[in-house]
Amino acid sequence: MSIDEALPAVSPETFHVPSTADGRRLVETFKALVEPIARALPSSTEVVLHDLSLVPHSIVAISGDVTGRAVGDPPTDVLLRQASQGFDDYDLNYESTLPDGRRMRSSTMLIRDVDGHPAAALCIHTDLSPWLAVDELVAQMVSGQGGTRSGPAGAPTAAGTSPSAAPAGEVFPRDVDELAAHLVRQAVADAGLPVEDMKKKHKLAVVEELQQRGLFLLRDAVEMVAEALGVTKFTIYNYVNELAERSADGPVR
Repeated sequence: MSIDEALPAVSPETFHVPSTADGRRLVETFKALVEPIARALPSSTEVVLHDLSLVPHSIVAISGDVTGRAVGDPPTDVLLRQASQGFDDYDLNYESTLPDGRRMRSSTMLIRDVDGHPAAALCIHTDLSPWLAVDELVAQMVSGQGGTRSGPAGAPTAAGTSPSAAPAGEVFPRDVDELAAHLVRQAVADAGLPVEDMKKKHKLAVVEELQQRGLFLLRDAVEMVAEALGVTKFTIYNYVNELAERSADGPVR
């Protein structure tokens, strides 16, 4: 048996957000609130509830159609990373840009059970396009001339800027494969050179980044990373073991 085929001592798929009785109660309580909250907000708003114990199929309730997702779809890349590294209690009023160029403002609030364990995440996403259109109209009325210009998909942008200047924010995948492909593609791009030119240290860095971003919470992630890096799945397990040993030993000097 070669070293690449050695059985892994550490599985990268062992990360898990536990399900608790109080957590399940909270999820059911907030599921009933998703639609009323959405109806109380402008129609350009989407309200989403994630059951964090069900990652990667974490969406359990959704009202609105800003991102085009549905129940059973995965979390965003940002929420997946937190599931692996630890959750923030809230992140309010951050901006991101959807693939069609629309700007969006979002807030994410963590719901913890009675013992402080993460149970769910309530997310509110607002498409800014109609509000930016109103802002453009006001600017034209006040100044007598166009104050903004339209970006992709009719989303206005400030004069003198480009749509790419808007914050990229998080990614809103509609299925697990789309989320995994995005994370792998981004990690490989961050390495700064083609896979065929990578040495072990580069591939190890890619695996480390993917581990930090929570990719290994997804089913079949090991096989996907192995295929992307041109190695066997046992090599990926060995990389994960090596990273775990480094972490236990502290930073290398």
